[in-house]
Amino acid sequence: MTRPETVLAFDFGLKRIGIACGDTLTRQGTPRPAALVHGSGPDWDAIAREVRALTPAVLVVGAPYNADGSEGTLLAAARRFAGELEHRFALPVRLVDERFSSLEANEALKRRRASGERRRRVERADIDSAAAAVILERWFHGEGEGT
Repeated sequence: MTRPETVLAFDFGLKRIGIACGDTLTRQGTPRPAALVHGSGPDWDAIAREVRALTPAVLVVGAPYNADGSEGTLLAAARRFAGELEHRFALPVRLVDERFSSLEANEALKRRRASGERRRRVERADIDSAAAAVILERWFHGEGEGT
């Protein structure tokens, strides 16, 4: 039996980058605090803290495609972000089609709030990190970029 590996996922955005973690045993994503994006770029210190704290074996980045499967306007920036992650942390980075992940995450958070399981208001950063958890679970289920 192989040892479970931790995986960290990112939902790239121009204002925030949602972050989630999980492992190859449970194959479930858990939202982490989102990292802000400043005028100079992502908050690399916040991202580095997550990487150091969780020691992932793999990093996963959501690839923003349009609903029809064509390349989204942020895809090139997300790929640059993925490349920078690989460069900074010397870890393998995988891309996963993130279509509708934010919508799926928002709906799940609304259901949790309506059921009383979640008490505090749903904020944009919550949706971003919940979307990263959706992206991570897609990767656990074998999805890759463009699939």
